[in-house]
Amino acid sequence: MRLAHSRLLSALPAALLLLLGANTAASAVEAGATYVVTLGGNNVATAKFRFAEDGKAYNLALDANVSGIAQLVASGTAKVDSNGVVAADGLRSESFDLLTRASGDTFNVRVQYDKGNVASFIIEPPIVNNIDRVPLERKQLGGVNDFLAAFLRKANKFDRSLCDYRARIFTGVERFDLDFSYAKDDEATSKRTGYQGPVVLCAVKYKPIAGHYTTSEITNSLAQEDRILIWYAPLKDSGYYLPYRVLLSTSMGDLSMVLTKLD
Repeated sequence: MRLAHSRLLSALPAALLLLLGANTAASAVEAGATYVVTLGGNNVATAKFRFAEDGKAYNLALDANVSGIAQLVASGTAKVDSNGVVAADGLRSESFDLLTRASGDTFNVRVQYDKGNVASFIIEPPIVNNIDRVPLERKQLGGVNDFLAAFLRKANKFDRSLCDYRARIFTGVERFDLDFSYAKDDEATSKRTGYQGPVVLCAVKYKPIAGHYTTSEITNSLAQEDRILIWYAPLKDSGYYLPYRVLLSTSMGDLSMVLTKLD
């Protein structure tokens, strides 16, 4: 269903790019974060994130409410839930569930992973394949993660090594890579945000692999965009790291996500 696919892509860049980055801690960790999302300077959404792990298993939950602006962004909600294991190299998803509601329509994706490989996935309502959609191949579904778990970063130090990373992501709809690279060390100073202090800036390159539409304006724009930026901040002394700010350019103006509260 092209409409459902288009809605998913338009409603979830914030959810895809405002996710926490983390480093596995020795003891149990629980944390929450709230973000405000703006588009072209206008508030369009709020997103609340909850994270818990006990050293062996983890849960990530994200709730977003999109307020909408005229014809630019549809009002609606998005809920994402990710569960899996804490591995030596970070978090490894075993199950992923995404539910969006907008304009009276519901879209749900459920994915099961087995040791980094896709075991099964269900899309409701199903997406109708046509000549414009790049087909998914089984060989592309190995060594992947869901997009919540993939953004949980692991690093021994709070430095440029946070950006030495490639995320291989399967959302249930699309398979794509995100290549991170170090940009610079920076400082968060605004008293209106949920954190003040040192941050590390990473530049991100989006590479579509399969499942996307070749005619999708959003996909093509993201693939050509050189201005996708994430500023990472430490999650207190837990050994985890989270995005303080995310910024990307769109045809409708800058899309920005900023941390406003940290629990």
